Amino acid sequence: MRVVSAIAVVVIAAVGVTPVTAMPVVIGSKKFTESVILAEIAGMLVAQGGSAVELKAELGGTRILFEALRRGEIDIYPEYTGTITQEILADRQLETDAQLRAALAELGIAMTAPLGFNNTYAIGMRPEHADELGIAAISDLVGHPSLRFGFTAEFMERGDGWPALRGRYRLPQQHVRGLDHDLALRALADGGIDATDLYSTDAAIAAYGFRVLDDDRRHFPRYDAVFLYRAELGDRAPAVVEALDSLAGTIDEPRMIQMNSQAVAAGASEAAVAARFIDEQLDMVVAVPVPATLVGRQAGWLGEHLFMVGISLVLAIAVAVPLGVVAARYAKAGHVILGLAGMIQTVPALALLVLLMPLPWPREAGRPDVLGLGTETAIVALFLYSLLPIVRNTHAGLRGISPAIRESAEALGLSVWSKLTRIEMPLASPTILAGIKTAAVMNIGFATLGALIGAGGYGQPILSGIRRYDFGLILEGAVPAAVLALSAQVIFDLAERAVVPRGLRLRRSA
Repeated sequence: MRVVSAIAVVVIAAVGVTPVTAMPVVIGSKKFTESVILAEIAGMLVAQGGSAVELKAELGGTRILFEALRRGEIDIYPEYTGTITQEILADRQLETDAQLRAALAELGIAMTAPLGFNNTYAIGMRPEHADELGIAAISDLVGHPSLRFGFTAEFMERGDGWPALRGRYRLPQQHVRGLDHDLALRALADGGIDATDLYSTDAAIAAYGFRVLDDDRRHFPRYDAVFLYRAELGDRAPAVVEALDSLAGTIDEPRMIQMNSQAVAAGASEAAVAARFIDEQLDMVVAVPVPATLVGRQAGWLGEHLFMVGISLVLAIAVAVPLGVVAARYAKAGHVILGLAGMIQTVPALALLVLLMPLPWPREAGRPDVLGLGTETAIVALFLYSLLPIVRNTHAGLRGISPAIRESAEALGLSVWSKLTRIEMPLASPTILAGIKTAAVMNIGFATLGALIGAGGYGQPILSGIRRYDFGLILEGAVPAAVLALSAQVIFDLAERAVVPRGLRLRRSA
């Protein structure tokens, strides 16, 4: 990671930092509907109290949100007591709310009173399939070892998840795989899997008509919904804490299921659902943001996507081409450079984003000096992923030049710089440009994952569409991203006419 840190410094210097004059209360949410709705409710109440609010929605999983809260990148996010005790602080063996609050306080985090509903885990099946097999409770699964299970990634790992559930009920199933929650729901509905984990307030239960199996051995603990917030908010913005505390006991399970259904089945925006709850339950009128038009949404996503891809690619070209020249000229250095670039390329995309987040990054006063959530982390990740194709093609293009041509250049008495700029680089330009084109197309696709850490771009509608089962919204991100990738190929094909000497282009076409 030292190499990654060093490269990140180069990117930091190039991108710079945009000063922020205001210090809004930053509220995050996970990438499922209920979390987004709760964050919207909190944001509207905080804004009613006069504080500036910044919402960072759909930021991936529990660990991303909790670590962002610890680092001070966000100030508040909705969480569940069971998740805290079974996953975040599983090693502490916490049993009471008092112990839970004390453990969080050691980390500079406070917790509100429960909001009023328990969103615990459950196991769901298609009702017709469950009836056919005579399954009504989780213990009934024991007699059907061939069933196919698809669980969320968190459920596969957490303390009360699949390993503990399997041990508690002595389940024999071996065909078990990890899936994204929204994709698992679709797979269950379509018959691709036979059972998955659900949340007890999940709108998908009613939307798909899933059967919730009885937890007859009481394996799953309570998952009382709460808000976690930075303890220093009590001194910095006491009105914000008061707004959060006012939600204690106001949302019961039927109301939460109803709100989830309004967003998922009825297609209402999370902001509209939150505003309606505040109006009906708290007798307050709040403004609902006017949804952007299709053109406005596309313009915003396109700008965010191009910014990430463009900055990262320009930086990668500036760094990777010289590295490729060094790799081609010095064999030992070449092995090291190509090896490091290849090693970075093998790191899974989401893992790379998470690994980069704690790296140093200059920030405005009051915020942690780390990359953290947002566009900067996505740019650094894209930059790193762009290195290998450009370095490798630069190296291959230069190494592929005929020895006779090199000898002729030396016979003419050309300097090393003249040979490189006038003969070697022009000859290698088709191969180098092909590497840059490969990096650009890869970056356009990979940049969609930036939405998981709040970087925006075309990944935002794709994630939102998957979460809300809205294929139109998915296409709003997927189709323009594909068109952008095709456009990049066309642009680089045209650029080749300007960069590659005509004689080389004629030779290639022949």
